[in-house]
Parts: sequence; structure tokens; C-alpha cells
Amino acid sequence: MKQVLAKADAGCATSNFLASALERLPGAGLVPHIRARAFEAYARAGLPHRRMEAWRYTDLRALIGEVLPLAPRPDAAALARAKASARQVAVDQAVKLVLVDGIFAPELSDLGELKNELHVQSLREVLENSATGAMAGLVLSTTDDAVIALNAAMASDGLVISIAEGNTIRRPIQIVQVATGSSVSAFTRSYLQLDKGAHATVVQSFISAEGASGYQANDVLIALAGDEASLSHLRIAADAADAVNISSGIIAVGTRAKLDLFSMTCSGSINRYQGFVTLGGEGSKLSANGVNLVKDKLHADTTIVVDHAVPHCTSRQKFRAVVDDCGRSVFQGRIVVRPVAQKTVASLSTRALLLSDQAAADNKPELEISADDVTCSHGATSGALDNNLVFYLRARGLSEKDAQMLLIKAFIGESIEEIFADNLRDFVTAQAEHWLQERL
Repeated sequence: MKQVLAKADAGCATSNFLASALERLPGAGLVPHIRARAFEAYARAGLPHRRMEAWRYTDLRALIGEVLPLAPRPDAAALARAKASARQVAVDQAVKLVLVDGIFAPELSDLGELKNELHVQSLREVLENSATGAMAGLVLSTTDDAVIALNAAMASDGLVISIAEGNTIRRPIQIVQVATGSSVSAFTRSYLQLDKGAHATVVQSFISAEGASGYQANDVLIALAGDEASLSHLRIAADAADAVNISSGIIAVGTRAKLDLFSMTCSGSINRYQGFVTLGGEGSKLSANGVNLVKDKLHADTTIVVDHAVPHCTSRQKFRAVVDDCGRSVFQGRIVVRPVAQKTVASLSTRALLLSDQAAADNKPELEISADDVTCSHGATSGALDNNLVFYLRARGLSEKDAQMLLIKAFIGESIEEIFADNLRDFVTAQAEHWLQERL
């Protein structure tokens, strides 16, 4: 039976939902208490709604209305279907870590020769070990965001990855999160720590196995990039057409550290990626880019908050959306510059390409500047394909479909080209081209 958790006054239903879930969720020592406090924070607010400024364009109470019951632990058949799907999105030469219906699947994962270069544990292992109570509290930390609080309460598994000082992980670390069930939810939470001078690339792929439908995914990634570290994080969401995916990233960046973010949404019913980045060390740099490829009735929301907490930091954000049919793309970008954060350089650009009369795009760039010696800018535009350019290309022998595809590829390429690694750039481009082929 589905448990309705949309409102704070759900009362007995919310209590029963947590009580039944705790029987299946890992946790020793203080972990059940941490979960209960997180769930109380969620229950007070309920699912986010349009009266909350950060969620004004993505009203989960209206869009989904309820939180579905937890997915069962995957059986042999589910693992076999997940294996087949994970193979189709494998990144060349990547370390592979697979989560199936919210549970880490070591039998589908492969660290290869990197076992000695990075330390990987499942979240379940950490939470069930009472000796790691301090780590459990850190991993399950929460914010005032209701879906992050709900994730802390309900996280069934995830990954805890640490990379020691000075280590460079030359192969991408790909976390493949596969949904195999229908009308169920999965809550995953991962923690990534790069010590001083460490370098790594993490790719998160959200996919569905054959037969999966109507599921909900709630994922949180907490990452700490230490001084002089370099982290590249790519997120590719290719869920089932009727799935809901709410992903959150909470990332802190140290002194002279570098963070590259890229997010692409190309399927699903409701998809939101929200990133909260704190530039907490002088000389840190952020490059955030993303693409929403929206068709049918997909609602895709990208929300990024960048906190310039110290002086001499740089951030650049560039996002593109292509919206067709009755789809809707949302971009909210907020740059916060603290009073002490002098010499900040920050820019934000978002552009949307509307391919039908029913397509919609909401862009909301924000600057909150409390320092006086900064260089900050933002811009937002939306429009249709230029018919003159389409005619120009058709006059040179291209069909109308090929002309449109070429122009769309050039439009989204402005963001995709920011991906530094050739193999990852090719991987993302192939995903985008698949979406274009299906559309045309």
C-alpha cells in the first residue's frame, strides 16, 4: 500500500512509513536516532511546493503527490536485468560501481587494479558498523531542504569513497544507478572525499532496466574537495519515461581546488538536479555546465546555488535547454558573494531553445552580492530555431531534419565542449545524439 507523505499533517501515516522502513534500513548506534530527526524535519515541511521560492517552478505536491514505498531488495532476476542495462551505458575504461534499486551490487561492480588507489565502502557497511558513528553522522548530514532530509531518513545504501592525499585516479569512476521495479522508490546517498592534491572524475548514470516504470529516485551526493584537489563530476539522467528523479549535490571546495560539474537530463517524467556548492578556500574555481533535453511532457529542473564564502574565487556557469512538445525546462542559478569574498569573479549564462508552441522554459538567474570589489554577470535568453539558418543549410543540400539536428548540436555543444576529457565528451555527445535521433 502506498503511504501518502505529501503534507506535514500526514500524522500517523508518516510515523508508520518510517517505522516500517526502519526495519529494512541499515543503522547501528545513533543512526536510527539520526534518521528519526531527519524524518521529523521532512514531516514538518512535507513535499516541497510552489510557495517555497526554491521550488516555485517544481511543485512536488502537485506533480507527484506522494512518496512511494521502498523498493524491495533486488533478486537474481533484477540483478540480471540491471547488468544488461548497465552494460549499455558503460564509460570506456571506467571503474564501475553499480547500485540496483538503491542497493550496492558488488557482483556487478569492478574496481579493477584501482583497489589500492581509492577506498570504497557501501553506505550500508558504514551505517551498520557502530565504530563508524562519527562518519555515519557526517554522511547522513542534512540541510533545510525537505527532500534532502527525507533522503537522510530513508537512504538504504550508497557509496563512501575516499581518495588519499596526492593520489590521481586516472580512470573515471562511474556510478551506475539502475531501477528495475515499478511504482516503488529508492533512496541512495554517497559520500566522496578527496584529500589534499587528489584528482578524480566521477560519472553518475541514472538508468532503468527493461520493465521498470513509474518509480521514484532520490539521490544525494556529498563531496569534499580538499586543498589543491581536482574533482570532475558528471551526472547523466536517462530514466524511464514516467519516472521521477530528484538528485542533490552538496559540495565543498578547498583552497586552490578545482571543481567541474556537468549535468544532462534526457528522459523521465519529472527530473530535478539541485547543486549546492561552497567555494570555501581562496583561489578555488568552479566550472558548472549542463544540458536539458526535454520532449513529451518531461519537466526538467536544474537549480544551482554557488556560495562564494572567501576572497579570490572564480565560478562560471553555462546551461542550455532544448525543449520540444509539451515539455518544460527550468533553470535557477543563484550566486551568493559574502561580504569577505572580495575579488570574486562569477558569471552565469542560460539559454533555452523552444521547438514547439507548447514548449516552456523558466529561467531565473540571481546575484546576491555583499562585497564591493567583484566582477559578476548573468544572462538568460530563450527563443526558437532561426529559420534563416535552417533555410541556409537546406539550400546547401541538407534535409530539414539534418539542418535542425546540426543547429541543435551546435547549440548544446557550447556546454558539452566544456567537458575536459575526450572519452567523456564523446560519451555525453552520443547520449545527446540518441535523443535527437529519437526526436526526429
